[in-house]
Amino acid sequence: MSSDVPDDANAPADRIKHVRIEDEMEQSYIDYAMSVIAGRALPDVRDGMKPVHRRILYAMHEMGVSSGSSHRKSSSIVGETMGDYHPHGDSAIYDTLVRMAQDFSMRYPLVDGQGNFGSMDGDPPAAMRYTEARMAPIAEVLLEDIEKDTVDFSSNYDDRLQEPEVLPAKVPNLLLNGSSGIAVGMSTNIPPHNLGELVDATIHLIENPDATVEDLMEHVSGPDFPTGGNIVGRDAIYSAYATGRGRLRVRAEYEVDREDGRIVISELPYQENKARIVERIADDVNEGKIEGIADLRDESDRNGVRIVVELKRGANVDVVENRLLDHHLESTFGVINLALVDGQPQVLSLKESLQHYVEHRREVVRRRSEHDLAEAQDRAHILEGRLKALENVEDVVELIRNSEDRDAARAGLHEAFDFSEDQAAHIVRMQLGSLTSMESAEIEEEYEEVQETIDYLQAVLDSQAKLDGVITDELREVKAEYDDDRRTSIIEDEGQVTHEDLIPEQDCVVVITEDDYIKRMPVENFDPQNRGGKGIIGADPKEGDRVSKVFRANSHDYLLCFTNRGQVYRLKTYEIPEMSRTARGKSAVNIINLDDGEEITAVVSTDDFEPEECLTMVTRDGYVKRTCAADFENILSTGIRAAKLEDGDELVDVEVTDGTKDLVIASEGGMTIRFDEDEVSEMGRSARGVNGIKLEDGDKVAAMVATDDDDERALLTVTEHGYGKRTKLTEYRAQSRYGKGLVDIKTDDRNGRVRTAKAVTGDDHLVIMSERGQIMRIRADDISQVGRNTKGVTIMELEDGDGVASVTVVPARSEE
Repeated sequence: MSSDVPDDANAPADRIKHVRIEDEMEQSYIDYAMSVIAGRALPDVRDGMKPVHRRILYAMHEMGVSSGSSHRKSSSIVGETMGDYHPHGDSAIYDTLVRMAQDFSMRYPLVDGQGNFGSMDGDPPAAMRYTEARMAPIAEVLLEDIEKDTVDFSSNYDDRLQEPEVLPAKVPNLLLNGSSGIAVGMSTNIPPHNLGELVDATIHLIENPDATVEDLMEHVSGPDFPTGGNIVGRDAIYSAYATGRGRLRVRAEYEVDREDGRIVISELPYQENKARIVERIADDVNEGKIEGIADLRDESDRNGVRIVVELKRGANVDVVENRLLDHHLESTFGVINLALVDGQPQVLSLKESLQHYVEHRREVVRRRSEHDLAEAQDRAHILEGRLKALENVEDVVELIRNSEDRDAARAGLHEAFDFSEDQAAHIVRMQLGSLTSMESAEIEEEYEEVQETIDYLQAVLDSQAKLDGVITDELREVKAEYDDDRRTSIIEDEGQVTHEDLIPEQDCVVVITEDDYIKRMPVENFDPQNRGGKGIIGADPKEGDRVSKVFRANSHDYLLCFTNRGQVYRLKTYEIPEMSRTARGKSAVNIINLDDGEEITAVVSTDDFEPEECLTMVTRDGYVKRTCAADFENILSTGIRAAKLEDGDELVDVEVTDGTKDLVIASEGGMTIRFDEDEVSEMGRSARGVNGIKLEDGDKVAAMVATDDDDERALLTVTEHGYGKRTKLTEYRAQSRYGKGLVDIKTDDRNGRVRTAKAVTGDDHLVIMSERGQIMRIRADDISQVGRNTKGVTIMELEDGDGVASVTVVPARSEE
């Protein structure tokens, strides 16, 4: 059997190349990436268009769908574009066509749409079979002179047709309408600008090639968005123009009507969904994140945006305005001025963008002038032949009459009179009527005009200055026809106004119920009354709920809120909703992440202590502990542990101490004990503490006060039935820790059990809250100062079944 193998048997194997897979993947990915970058996602710096935009406009141009023609079905335009130039699917083409017709997406729409082309609410456009379109007049400016060999053409995807690689672009469209797109490993986001400003800047750059970005910004003040709005701060604009990258703060345009209590929004940040903004504002109002809004209406129509925010009576307009700005009416536009320069992606400054455009226009005008010059020279050549024929009209006519046919006549004219072939062919086609003397004068006049055109075009081609003059003249013509007023304003950045800056500093009363409803009210809402009064409504708890705690705080205080379970949370006082006296309050779980059954039992303002101080805590069962205040600096939103508690025990009270204080613990049974805080060692947050008072069976701790030997204050003790007394703190002698203490007040049937104890001066004011929501403010001096072991006097008259819930002290300094 022969082993001979044909010479071409190994030919396929010879074409196999061995390559490393990582090298092949890298090269293939680079090829793919460059295809996306150059063929889809990034605009060309010269005409500011991606291929799909350019192909749609050119297809409309070829179809004759101009601004002066009737509208054509969008499906027809999409079909022509896809079939001839852009074989990437009809949806991508139609989406682009739609965007070019949206006056809220394009600063100067390039398509004149008829039908539903979507809205600022994010509504989708109608199907392409229902909408119609034609070119907008300004789009024709981009295509003008395309037939005059002004730009290069290349074969379309199937080599049947030719398509332009770039449009002549009589205006700097890259910056005019902007562009956005995501390529592979890069993206572009170019804001739109005002046509008049761009034209002025371009002309300035042509006349002053050494102009800086600062010089150009004297003409281009900043982006000009189709939806208007305000750009906050000029520094960010300069950064974006100088480097090609930047972050602009874009703010809605709105008017605050303080007299009628409303905020009317008339312009929104660029590319923001109006319906979504309204929905988010409504959600924040419902969730309590924005307070003071009574109603929200979208009254927008075809004439523009109008969103009305109605405010509640007494709402802080500045606070509502600031909340809306923080979360809804201000957005960031990230500028990335990335475009294709000679087919390569490049981040461009404002000057570089305009420089590349000017170079493009110089090329376009030069090629157009060459084209027009060639046509003018051809016409002049023909006119020269006609004039020469008129000079020899009898001989020319005789020669043509005696010729056998047109070819013989052309040849005879060429030989006898030295006409060129083009001149001879034209003369043969001339009518006898054109040989009149009047026709001769017209030919001579036209010849002179053509010669002037030739001289002008030749001068333009010979002089850079004249060519630039043509460009500037044409730019001014475009500006005169299409310029309009600027829509986006540039406002100075006056610094970020924080929410806290808009909150007035005032003393507040904070009320908490057993079911964890919470609210705050200004202290001045409650006038001082005489001792023994009923007070006024301070809260309206729902049925079955009762007030559990009332405390005073400044609206700007940071509060440490300790709960009965030994957890501590941190919040600003102004985060607690401000409500009327008769309001129930808002569920505290929206502000503090409380568990079921967890209640706030003690509150300390962080303004009251220094980091080296301690927080001293006491529990219901009489345990005491001291923990360094610095351990409470970083508190999570879910809270942290403040004290470890035995089963059934609860945290009752917290005081700020500095190691030199005495602690006075008061029990519900009317006992008090005073001892040096040094008897309680400083310990960590997770510690339980040590015994502070020895309680009788059934007795519990009611409160704790920190004092010292020089303290001239009195201990105010208030019982659940509304009775109380003041006794000088010096009458409570110091003992050792964990004793039974001394009798402070009688807790018989009249008084009931001790509800709380506070250290007060005679000038302090007391705010007393009952379990059913009655509130009363009295002067501490109205309560008689007596000795220990007495019954006390009536402080607040309570209805049957009601009882004192809590007492807070408004210091004398707050009354000054």
